[in-house]
Amino acid sequence: MIEVDEVARDGEEIANRGFIHAYNRIMTHQAILALVSAIWVGLEIVVSIVTRGTSREDRGSYRVLWTLLIAGTVAGSMVKSLFRMPPELFWVGIALIAIGIVIRATAILTLRRYFTVRVTIQDSHDLIERGLYRWIRHPSYAGALVSFVGLGIAFGSWLSLAIILAAALIGMGYRIRIEERALIGHFGDRYRDYAARTKRLIPGIY
Repeated sequence: MIEVDEVARDGEEIANRGFIHAYNRIMTHQAILALVSAIWVGLEIVVSIVTRGTSREDRGSYRVLWTLLIAGTVAGSMVKSLFRMPPELFWVGIALIAIGIVIRATAILTLRRYFTVRVTIQDSHDLIERGLYRWIRHPSYAGALVSFVGLGIAFGSWLSLAIILAAALIGMGYRIRIEERALIGHFGDRYRDYAARTKRLIPGIY
């Protein structure tokens, strides 16, 4: 009887350790995701303030884009307990968020004063074709897309990833159409030739 009780206690202790380990892992993941997300959002706020501007060319696309991105993120966070991914993929998600931030920052720094969060054609606007713009026309959106894919993976749910990715693609697709319409209106055939040589978001694919 004593041996049975000891075995039961040992089993309970092992189960408790497993629960505590899983709980600590989840809390650590949440803390890391919160920190990375705070840095990401902080950088976007700084970019938004510094490059705000106003423009009729924007057609409200900036507001539409971020409304969809925020809605997709909130919806994704609400279903993250469903269709769970392997927990090891969390670190893949964090890495993708960081990589996306770097890609977006590189694109913004390449454009320098021509970058604005609202679609704006400046009087002295030049068509930039160097750096990442040599291969894709919208690397800043590509970087943001990579980060949002990473966020969906970091949530640990295939459903979260699908929702966030859908919202991002719809929002960015609309934004890109507005932006390219303005660029064609300003640069004409020069931009059409550039568009014929490059892809929108993914080199060699789309």
